Amino acid sequence: MDVPLSILDLANIGQGETANDSLRASIDLAQRAEQWGYRRIWYAEHHNMPRIASSATSVLIGHIAAHTRSIRVGAGGVMLPNHAPLTIAEQFGTLETLHPGRIDLGLGRAPGSDQQTIRALRRDQAAAEAFPQDVQELQGYLGEKSLIQGVEAVPGKGTGVPLYILGSSLFGAKLAAALGLPYSFASHFAPNALEDAVATYRRQFTPSEQLREPHVIAGVNIIAADTEERAREQFQAAKRSRLRLLTRRNLTREEADDALESPAGQQARQMLTYSGVGTPEEVKDYLAGFAKHAQADELMVTSMAPERDAWLRSFELLAEVSGMTPA
Repeated sequence: MDVPLSILDLANIGQGETANDSLRASIDLAQRAEQWGYRRIWYAEHHNMPRIASSATSVLIGHIAAHTRSIRVGAGGVMLPNHAPLTIAEQFGTLETLHPGRIDLGLGRAPGSDQQTIRALRRDQAAAEAFPQDVQELQGYLGEKSLIQGVEAVPGKGTGVPLYILGSSLFGAKLAAALGLPYSFASHFAPNALEDAVATYRRQFTPSEQLREPHVIAGVNIIAADTEERAREQFQAAKRSRLRLLTRRNLTREEADDALESPAGQQARQMLTYSGVGTPEEVKDYLAGFAKHAQADELMVTSMAPERDAWLRSFELLAEVSGMTPA
């Protein structure tokens, strides 16, 4: 591959699994990803989702970092409007102090949850409007000069934890460009604005102390298997799972397949627009083309395979065919 590969682990709780099973699988993947040569592994903040175990994102990052040696570990991302910037600075300042040079902090402005959960989080509905200011306040706490007189993050001050702006629209692209921060586009589930957002980010980018040149990370789905048939089976199962999640209905396999071919299934199909599925060589070729299409400096891959063995095997096969250098 001409660009580095990293992993977004969604910490899915599979059928018949517990949250403990999911988190143990995340540790296993991170340790293997480190050996295989992936650049970084990220976890996302989601709340009130029965099939996702990464709600306490900073806690999970700390646990993964403690069970690995060299791979970068981070948030992809923390939904900053859910938190006080000082709290996040203290959490990630602590992580960086414990694991120097290995912690990333990706920031998003979405709630990562539904309206009922937003209320349970005590989140102000207008908090997203202050996202740009909150990012700068957080940046100050992690740097040498706090923007709030008399308030410092301990640990946090001077750690320089690198920030990344996450997004799926022009808003995030413009903010990342204005602040001179790396931009990570969520094309693995929100593909529509990819080209416009990346072009805007690159055109408007202003160098900063953290970053001299623009850096784009693009999300993309993968399912690599030893045979194309096996990969396609897992992809179809992944689309069924996505449809069930969107409709909140316990559809049978046959019902889900029928629905996927109807207008009602369009959203589920559209969300998976950028997906590399097939043999390792086919997935590698797809990612090479996607990287050029997205003008990406790095790809953040996530496996959609519902079966745990197939999920892990996707990352392993991609590493083997991509010529990564093991740690």
